[in-house]
Amino acid sequence: MMEHSGHRERVKQRYAQQGLKGFDEENILEMLLYYAIPRKDTLPIARGLLNRFDRLVDVLNTPVEELVKMEGVGEGTAQYLHMLADICRFCCAQRYREDLVLDSTERYGEYLLPKYYGLQDETVFLLCLNGQCNPVGCRIISTGDLNSATVPIRRIVEFALSVGAASVVLAHNHPNGVALPSDQDILATQRVANALNLMEIDLADHLVVAGEDFVSMAASGTLPKGRDNIVEQLTAEEKTLTLSVVQR
Repeated sequence: MMEHSGHRERVKQRYAQQGLKGFDEENILEMLLYYAIPRKDTLPIARGLLNRFDRLVDVLNTPVEELVKMEGVGEGTAQYLHMLADICRFCCAQRYREDLVLDSTERYGEYLLPKYYGLQDETVFLLCLNGQCNPVGCRIISTGDLNSATVPIRRIVEFALSVGAASVVLAHNHPNGVALPSDQDILATQRVANALNLMEIDLADHLVVAGEDFVSMAASGTLPKGRDNIVEQLTAEEKTLTLSVVQR
């Protein structure tokens, strides 16, 4: 125990003196686990997690119910690791002030990309802007699996109205695909645009995200403009649409 305690202190001192310089993923995870597992050698646990989940970012974004299956990882430790990823995303998003002007495709991407850090399932975000293009709300509208996510039009419209949005930007990711809209994406976007148009809210853009890359449907010419009366023809079932991954 004394030898192990001395090792921990040396690792902490090394970090205090030089930050993460010279640390690999195994060392970083070992050190993170010090604060969740106070009296055990965490190096074997870190090594086991990385062998199972490959990268540190994947470990942190693994669901709690999967982490607890690993030897040496209790529920408290699993929640701690999963929370770290949420904190990272929160801090990335906090860099942007609420009075920030988001008035271009590039700025939409800069604002929304950090929110997809480490997400492994297809996730739909709705960014709401006021008349001056300041963000007045941004939230997850729905989540799916690796290949698709549903888009509830009513939820989109209700959230946009609740924050007084003049325009909105829709975004969804293709976790294992490429940043290109599928035919389903384009159809879903048309119907969302029509529903918003009825409320005099503009769909400014729809971003398709893959890793650190994204494609703007506005910039690529696939964002619908105006209305074609699709909304009035939808059945109740059709008002929940699907966004899907394009495989290339």
